[in-house]
Amino acid sequence: MEITMPAPFTFTTFLFFLLVTALLLNVSQSRAQHRKPSSLVLGLSHSRTTLPTPKVSTVSTKRPSELLDMMEPLREVRDGYLISLNLGTPPQVIRAYMDTGNDLTWVPCGNLTFDCMDCDQYYRSNKLMDTFSPSYSASSSRESCASSFCVEIHSSDNSYDPCTMAGCTLTTLLKATCSRPCPSFAYTYGAGGLVIGTLTRDTLRVHGSSPNVTRELQMFSFGCVGSTYREPIGIAGFGRGALSLPSQLGFVQKGFSHCFLAFKFANNPNISSPLVIGDLAISSKDHLQFTPMLKSPMYPNYYYIGVEAITVGNISATAVPLSLREFDSHGNGGMLIDSGTTYTHLPEPFYSQLLSVLQAVITYPRATDVETRTGFDLCYKVPCAGNITSADDLLLPSITFHFLNNVSLVLPKGSHFYAMGAPSNSTVVKCLLFQRMDDGDYGPAGVLGSFQQQNVEVVYDLEKERIGFQSMDCALAAASQGLHKN
Repeated sequence: MEITMPAPFTFTTFLFFLLVTALLLNVSQSRAQHRKPSSLVLGLSHSRTTLPTPKVSTVSTKRPSELLDMMEPLREVRDGYLISLNLGTPPQVIRAYMDTGNDLTWVPCGNLTFDCMDCDQYYRSNKLMDTFSPSYSASSSRESCASSFCVEIHSSDNSYDPCTMAGCTLTTLLKATCSRPCPSFAYTYGAGGLVIGTLTRDTLRVHGSSPNVTRELQMFSFGCVGSTYREPIGIAGFGRGALSLPSQLGFVQKGFSHCFLAFKFANNPNISSPLVIGDLAISSKDHLQFTPMLKSPMYPNYYYIGVEAITVGNISATAVPLSLREFDSHGNGGMLIDSGTTYTHLPEPFYSQLLSVLQAVITYPRATDVETRTGFDLCYKVPCAGNITSADDLLLPSITFHFLNNVSLVLPKGSHFYAMGAPSNSTVVKCLLFQRMDDGDYGPAGVLGSFQQQNVEVVYDLEKERIGFQSMDCALAAASQGLHKN
């Protein structure tokens, strides 16, 4: 971040300013790491009414007996996986998307005053809306300009500008003693979403897998959002920044893992996807295939990997562009892993070349009417025996991603082509759930979406800066973690 200073500043004052900022960040990290459990075992939930249409882009050193496992229900709505946040005193349960492509955790605020514009379609099809009421919480307060999180959330050239406009003096800014409330923020999202809110702190409670075990983070900082555009549900940020959920829980130097359930489990209240944070997520995982985590100069808090090739069956889908495995001089490029994006996005002309290979291999009739209606690019009428079964998937070629360090991930069946409806006349229409990257040369060159991560254990080893993959039946994994309800 480039920091601009008014003319009267001397170089000595500038150094002092940097020192104070560094000390604030250190105090914040130490506060976040105070008395935290070594591991959290959580459940992600998945619930949808219809298949979402394409959107325009965007090693533990402790013995097992010393690891503390925690559990929360997580469920999916529309096109993502939800985590339940217990906020406030008394606790209010708010469900938010687990999003590895964001740092900030925010929730809708105000039972009557929360306003979501252009959300009518969502309101008609879903009743899972949760809102948080600060006035009903005895422990809720506004974050002040003295907080390092306030500096973090404002991303202008000089992050102190908003607090200066709020009336903070130079002396209080440098000493981090300004008690004025942190000014409102605005966040924009690649799909056209916008949220406006205030930075709030309150108690976050995480319930243990054993009865009557609860851990509290009393100074959890999050966005209390009063108005949004096309963003009806909150977000739990899982990036590497200071504001992210793993960071404030004290796990930013460890890691986490998730195993997303297949879409067929959507709306099933008796099972949730395993999400593990801390020691258990990365211990005993050396048997996985790990690819290096690339450091983006543009977005250093998010998770990038490099793609070397994509194969359809045994056929290579032409040469993969360099932009999918390295960054340019401005920080553009790389493959972003984003649980907040539904479908995998690939750049042109590589995306069209992949479609050409698939068309050459698949001989079933095209369902062009479904393509027009849904916006997906390849839909086929696939023979079936009257029911949608896994056997139908065997009629379509496999798709394999080859990442840096000789890591190969064969997409599980049902994670590339998906049935658009019930069988008819012994056929079922299945569409390729990939999309083209429409952002040109700016930002990531590609995105690995959550749909293609179904039935895959993904391990984010932040200590060793690597990401591991392993195909897995996530329903069985959920049962082994105690995330099934009787």
